[in-house]
This record gives sequence, structure tokens and C-alpha cells, in this order.
Amino acid sequence: MALLEDGAWRGKIWTGSWTDGSGGTYTAVEPATGAELGEVGKATPADVEKAGARAAQAQREWAALPFEQRAAVLRRAGDLLTEHAAEIKEWLARESGAIQPFGDFQVHTSAQECYEASALPSHPYGELLRSGSPRLSFARRVPAGVVGVIAPFNVPTILAIRAIAPALALGNAVVLKPDPRTAICGGAVFARVFEEAGVPAGVFQVLPGGADVGQALVTDPAVRVIAFTGSTKAGRSVGALAGQHLKRAHLELGGNSALIVMGDVDVTAAASVGAWGTFAHQGQICMATSRHLVHESIAEEYTAILTSKVENLPVGDTWRDQVALGPIIDAGQRDRVHGLVTASIDSGATVRTGGTYEGLFYRPTVLGDVPVDSPAYQEEIFGPVAPVTPFSSLDEVAAMAAGTEYGLSLGILTRDVYAGLQLAERIPSGLVHINDQTVNDEAVAPFGGVGASGTGSRHGGPQANIEAFTETQWVTLRGDLPAYPF
Repeated sequence: MALLEDGAWRGKIWTGSWTDGSGGTYTAVEPATGAELGEVGKATPADVEKAGARAAQAQREWAALPFEQRAAVLRRAGDLLTEHAAEIKEWLARESGAIQPFGDFQVHTSAQECYEASALPSHPYGELLRSGSPRLSFARRVPAGVVGVIAPFNVPTILAIRAIAPALALGNAVVLKPDPRTAICGGAVFARVFEEAGVPAGVFQVLPGGADVGQALVTDPAVRVIAFTGSTKAGRSVGALAGQHLKRAHLELGGNSALIVMGDVDVTAAASVGAWGTFAHQGQICMATSRHLVHESIAEEYTAILTSKVENLPVGDTWRDQVALGPIIDAGQRDRVHGLVTASIDSGATVRTGGTYEGLFYRPTVLGDVPVDSPAYQEEIFGPVAPVTPFSSLDEVAAMAAGTEYGLSLGILTRDVYAGLQLAERIPSGLVHINDQTVNDEAVAPFGGVGASGTGSRHGGPQANIEAFTETQWVTLRGDLPAYPF
């Protein structure tokens, strides 16, 4: 049977069973058509309080299981994601506007996150320490307890599971707050996957909700770690609130990632690379190529080729039609994108193609000669817009690329790969891709940004995940009681 076929999830939240949220329901809407996809439960801070207490109790038994059992549950979750890929892709297309290949990528990577996490329970979890006293001294990693995961709408499966899977594998309970706009593909799907995989009731819960639910999750005493993915503005608030409550917050935030195109490249190939970096998933990716910094000797040619590649790309319903770009998630986000475009035109940028929309379908847009002080250059766009700005020297482009508050991903296209690597060392960035665009992700790789893009690599690979979701405990052991002077 399909994961969501019985409809038990409709209008409900997941607390170990489908129950009514105390806030009523949200209406899930298909951005491409405006059609209603169903009702999802709406949680409130009162639901968070109950979930935290429930999770804290269930977590102790979950952590006490033999590590092989937790590993088997994570492997089964990966199998279930793969087994139900077609169903999950339909929800991703209809609820988040993902084209089919991007749906494939999300499901594949989400399954891989589970498989990678399944190896964590058997990973070495401590070390012997030297001691000046006659005793055994060691440090061990223990589960943090309850982990709160706050996930966004844009890549709802990957950006949730990369925290959920390792946190569960390491013996934690998880309370997930998905974005209400993608609470089916990014919430109900996971509830069913982990139910079928064998996660005990209370260990994993799903509470769709607004900012008040996120705030309650950060402040709830039972929740010890927060994994937040979202905007820099919201992330600053989450980090500040978590600090007040003496909890760790792993923040993966916005980006304004630069693609540096040196003058020695094949311009046609480079423009193809740049097009994918900007227009994949309508630009609604934190790593999206948001600034094309192109050597002045090829800047006009690059802009013209980029324009020709994208001006006729089909934009439409990602579930029913064969298209390259789908809808923007909602009218608020569309209007923000269009506002950045028009303000940048007023600042001196020129529209080479696009800059228009119908409903939530925004045309792929190329802006030429974009000034460095324009909004499209300085701010995260999060839409299908490619700003192109020329540069004349390595010193200039290093300063330009490093000249915003963000530091998530960086791409450098050049025939001289070692010179590219040297250039990258001058630009603060959590991710660097020499001869590729900025959107790359693998379950085995550390992921995270610096500056306004977040608190560094807290996801991907055993080292980052164990650090993120466990605490270090120092233990000593003596054979006999020591003698003290009083």
C-alpha cells in the first residue's frame, strides 16, 4: 500500500499516532494550480510541550536498544524511501513545485542519508584518556536527548532527513516542525516512513506549525539541540533564543553564492554550468548560483549565451507537464523576487530576458551589467534570476566574491585548477567547487556555511553528525575507594 493512501494523516499531526493538532488544520495547496491537496494538522505551543515530554520519555528506551536495532531501523527507512519513490515524487512535484529529476535527486539523497546514518550506531563512540591517578579514564559520546528539527519548504525531504536520520541513529528522539507549505512531502511522508521502519511511538513526532511552534520548540526544556534550516533572518532569532536557553543550535541559513568564470574557459560550456546553478528548482535552493562574476573579456559573450540557453525554457506544472522550471512556492515569495529584479533595474542592471511572471510562474531572468551595490547582487534572491557582473583581475574578483555577508557555496570555472584553488582560499565559504556550479550535495559530505550562511558544517559525514547530535561525557573508574585527608 502507498504510504499516504489510507488518508489517516489528513488534518492530523503525528505524535506516534495520527491525532488532532490543537490549532486546527492547514490547507495544503498546489502552487501550480491553486488546487487544494488536503488538510494537514496545525500544531500549537501546547502540542510542543506535550511532544517534548513524550519524546524525553521514549528516548531513554530508544537509546538503550542494542545498536544493531537502531541501525536496522535506519536501513529500513532508506529502503522505504526508495520503494515509495514514485509516490513521494508526486507529492514533491505537486506540493513544492519540484521537476521530476529534482524529485529523483531528493528521494535518492534522502535514502542515502538514512543509509549513511545507519552506520553511526556502530561507529566508535569514545576514547581512552591518560590520567595521573590510578584509574581508568575515558570520554564517551552519549545522545543529546531530544532534537528539534525545523525544516524549510524548498527541499523538504533532504533538508529534514539530514538531521532526522543521524539524530535518531545516535539514540535521540526527534520532534520535526516542517514548513506548513510542504507538510505532506516534508512531514507526513516521514511520519509514515519511520512508523513502517519500526521507530517506537514518541521517538519521532511531526508538528507542522508557524513561528510560534518553532519558538516553543527552541525554548522547550526537553529539547536539547535545535537543527534549523531557513533564512538568515529567522536563523538569527533561533540562535539568539537557543543561546538564552543554553542549547546548541545548528544553523544552515541563506546564501548569495558566487560563480566565478575566468577568461580561459569554454564560454558555452561555462554558461551551461551557470544556468543550471541558477535555475535548478526555480532558484529556490540555498546554494543557488546567485551572482555570476565573469571576466570582462568574455562577460558579454557569456551573458548572451546564458540568455539564449534559458529564454525559451518551458515553465509550468511540474506534475502534469514536461517543464524545466515550476512555480514559485507562493505569491509572497514571487513578489519578493520581482521586487529585487525591479529594484536592480532601477540601480542600472539591464534585463536580457525574463523579468516577468504569470501567476506563480516566474520567467527565467538574466540581468546584465549588475552593479555591486544593487539588491540582486547584495541579497539572496531565492528565485530564477541570474545577475551577471564583470571583473577585471583576481584581486578584484576575490574582493567581490567575499563582499557580501554570506559564505555558503562558491564555484570557480577555469582551466587552471590550482589557480582556482588558490583563489578559493581568499574567499570565505563553507563549500567550494572548482569547475562546477554551486549546487552540490551528498550524504557523505560535510555541509554548512560561514558568516550569515550559518554556523559551519554540522551535517554530513560521521564526524559532523556525531559532534552535532551527541554530548561528550568524561568517565573515570577505580578498583578501590581512594584515601582522602578528611
